[in-house]
Amino acid sequence: MATASDVAEFATRHGLTVAVAESLTGGNLAAALSAAPDSAQWFRGGVVAYSVLVKQTVLGVPDVPVVSETAAIAMAQGVRALTDAAVAVATTGVGGPGSQDGEPAGSVWCATATRDTAWAIHHHFDGDPAAVLDQSVDCALELLHAGQAHVTGG
Repeated sequence: MATASDVAEFATRHGLTVAVAESLTGGNLAAALSAAPDSAQWFRGGVVAYSVLVKQTVLGVPDVPVVSETAAIAMAQGVRALTDAAVAVATTGVGGPGSQDGEPAGSVWCATATRDTAWAIHHHFDGDPAAVLDQSVDCALELLHAGQAHVTGG
């Protein structure tokens, strides 16, 4: 599992910049990255887009369910474009305890975007809202690291 330090080391070694768009994780991913080594050199920042309005107006999410592959990819692409980062990651999902838009608690989409591609993965995490949030941050860090590798071809 990739850590914020792994993302930092890779970004520093390859001269990459990173950005995040967060809904479910509410800034926890940005906090982890900003605490990593040399973050001022590679971390562009992020957008905590908890409301549908912010997702749509700031990040360009279309009128779709916000817990979806389409929304997650649009969030990642939107923050990448907004910050001109080499790679961006986004999280959206249902922390619980109840469902949202027909999606059960623990349903999480993580997406990454580079200048030339974007992809998303779906997970169903178990546990209380705090556990779902922690697992979502881990998922995003792993996907962000994969996006970094894609940009550099390694």
